[in-house]
Amino acid sequence: MQTNFTLAQLADPHVAESEAILRKCVHCGFCTATCPTYVTLGNELDSPRGRIYLIKDMLENDRPADEEVVTHIDRCLSCLACVTTCPSGVDYMHLIDHARAHIEETYKRPLLDRLTRNMLAAVLPYPGRFRLALNLARLARPLKGLLKRIPALKPFAAMLDLAPRSIPAPSPFAKPGLHQPQAERRGRVAILTGCAQPVLDPGINEATIRLLTRLGVEVVVPQGESCCGSLVHHMGREEQALASVRANVDVWMREVEAGGLDAIIVTTSGCGTTIKDYGHKLRLDPAYADKAAKISALAKDITEYLAGLDLPAHMPRGITVAYHSACSLQHGQRITMAPKQLLKTAGFTVREPAEGHLCCGSAGTYNIMQSEISAELKARKVRNLEATKADVIATGNIGCITQIATGTGIPILHTVELLEWAYGGEMPAKLKGLTPTT
Repeated sequence: MQTNFTLAQLADPHVAESEAILRKCVHCGFCTATCPTYVTLGNELDSPRGRIYLIKDMLENDRPADEEVVTHIDRCLSCLACVTTCPSGVDYMHLIDHARAHIEETYKRPLLDRLTRNMLAAVLPYPGRFRLALNLARLARPLKGLLKRIPALKPFAAMLDLAPRSIPAPSPFAKPGLHQPQAERRGRVAILTGCAQPVLDPGINEATIRLLTRLGVEVVVPQGESCCGSLVHHMGREEQALASVRANVDVWMREVEAGGLDAIIVTTSGCGTTIKDYGHKLRLDPAYADKAAKISALAKDITEYLAGLDLPAHMPRGITVAYHSACSLQHGQRITMAPKQLLKTAGFTVREPAEGHLCCGSAGTYNIMQSEISAELKARKVRNLEATKADVIATGNIGCITQIATGTGIPILHTVELLEWAYGGEMPAKLKGLTPTT
């Protein structure tokens, strides 16, 4: 793609990066076939290629974002299916990141939109506030029908739809501390506690720590860790995101320097994609560039780490698992085979749903801010998962678990919960009373 940025514009390293990304696009349109919003809406401007044109025009002309640009950029899930598909290597992820930051700086959203986004940014990254909000949601649930009838208040109705009926008690595994290996030590790792996940489903990290320590891995839960930054990053709030990034780099570097780390284990794939990008995010910060790159290199999805431990094979269990590949894992981190192979080795029969490359519609806060498109994508995903006739659904992202669970009666668990059961743990509570179909 030909570009016409001035030398003055290219002096900005963010603009220079975006210009290099734009020049790689050859207008082939392969991305349209795998873009969830284009497949759903059929609008060229809701495809990666269409958004690239909008971003190019906005940045090249050095103008503020307008309502049209914001509408179509907001509809992007950042699922990154287009990045996997693109034959030219267009780095759409960092281009859309730049566009969102530009929108945040130059566009004044309607009042209720601003208030909704401010509330999400002030609540979701903080487990204590998030737990309080979920408790309040139970009281507000009778208002859901009214909120759905007022367009500007639909995000609040979506929040009530997604809020669980009951909230698990805080887990002692989320507290800072050291979990000693139960067998001969074969590694030392830190684990990301996270922000939303320990409130919605603390059992995921509990299963991870139990499994790792049983396999001989020492697990550190660091003191002072914060949200990985992805929730506010995808809203274009770069300063807030980078504050979390720097804080986490400091926390994990202390552990690296104190006792060494083989990996930083991440059980939420959306967070993993972001943490693996820390080196890029802080590449222009001389005080943090090298440290952030080291942290990114240490970050591993739990299935990525377990795949390197050479786990023993088990006899078939007679349970069929539909594996939902979270976008942030298959497109963001390019981890596709490890989770399925681990489940097969553990004795599960694994089935893959049709259109596995398409997003379920969760995407951070997308199912709140773009609830109608999200609902269409969820329905499509659930149909494909249910068509596998599986006993259980496994995935690697709490957002996907929360989203899909509201659309099907099939139990849905994190992949590591099934693996922990297979390698000596108790049967997950969601599977009690399960009658296998195979």
